[in-house]
Amino acid sequence: MNIGVIKEIMHGENRVSATPETVKKMVSDGHTVWVQTTAGDQSFYHDADYLEAGAQLLEDPREIYQKAEIILKVKEPQYNHTYNMHEVDMMHEGQTLITFIHPASPVNHEMVKNLVQKGVTGLTLDGIPRISRAQSMDALSSMSTCAGYKGMIMAVDSIPKFVPMIGSAVGMLRPSTVFVLGTGVAGLRALATAKSLGAIVYTADIRPEANEQAKSLGAKIVDLGIPESIAVSPDGKHANKLPKAWIDVEKSKMIEIIKTADIIFLSALLLGKKAPVLIDEDMVKMMKPGSCIIDISIDQGGNCAITSPGEKVVKHNVIIDGCKNIPGMIPTSSTWMFAHNIYNLLKYLVKNDELHLDMSDEIVESILVCKDKELVHQGTIEAMSLSA
Repeated sequence: MNIGVIKEIMHGENRVSATPETVKKMVSDGHTVWVQTTAGDQSFYHDADYLEAGAQLLEDPREIYQKAEIILKVKEPQYNHTYNMHEVDMMHEGQTLITFIHPASPVNHEMVKNLVQKGVTGLTLDGIPRISRAQSMDALSSMSTCAGYKGMIMAVDSIPKFVPMIGSAVGMLRPSTVFVLGTGVAGLRALATAKSLGAIVYTADIRPEANEQAKSLGAKIVDLGIPESIAVSPDGKHANKLPKAWIDVEKSKMIEIIKTADIIFLSALLLGKKAPVLIDEDMVKMMKPGSCIIDISIDQGGNCAITSPGEKVVKHNVIIDGCKNIPGMIPTSSTWMFAHNIYNLLKYLVKNDELHLDMSDEIVESILVCKDKELVHQGTIEAMSLSA
């Protein structure tokens, strides 16, 4: 098959969807791989290395979009200001896109509708199920590890005070207080990073298993009071979308920690759906001046009601960081992880030089956004109906 690797155009996005190592694997599998020139430069994978791996290089992404049957990207399609056209408009009917589409996020609804109209088959990496046979394809977990680590470092850099307890000639400075909401892969990595820097760390999650993992890392657990039968999916792996009454209970349990926190790290997600809003504007107003919220759930709508997507702003004397590409800030490590995840998914889906999408397969069912000019992703359908 003809596979295209496109240079990312989102501001500050330094990752690329394939490394020379994974290109070599694709070529060995019998595929032709077209790589846009300088696509890997910002993650320190260079054109000469791609050529040596067997890639064909092209400068114009429009040519790659026309030639490729499968497009590999990191971020959802964007408007390309160099060519004055959207990346979706460069694509063609019957083409398959594999990337983080984040289709349920309201900011992406128009783009998803255009993918549907264009007849593109969209496969979103944020839909990979948390099952054992999909672990090697789970780019969301890989990138969550990066976002948890780097996101906490960014928050620590933003606040105007020390994180650990500091002794000085004029007295002791107390350690900073960190509150992590959502202790999946990203939250646990953020927790571990904050603890290693000397912070006092509180965490909250509606999943009992996640709380046990956080406790084992030294966190103080905030009991949200949500019954497990309401909070957790039948398989015990995912958080459910809570009814408003239970969201209000959840918020009430967090108020006292929110008032004292120096950093609030937001990483609560619902698989394939818009992220739950856990921090409203009134709660932000209760926070200490100079404290920081870092909302890494922003790609799926954000956990804070007043996070500005892609921006770091100050509102009500609180720093609110809605950076959309945190893993791209450690691009060598994140690209290495991402490229192997996407290669493993490609290897799983392509058989006998054809893409096989078996809708009885849990992995395919979870990642398929659109096909044959039809939107099939239930989380996106639900999110679009709510925003209509």
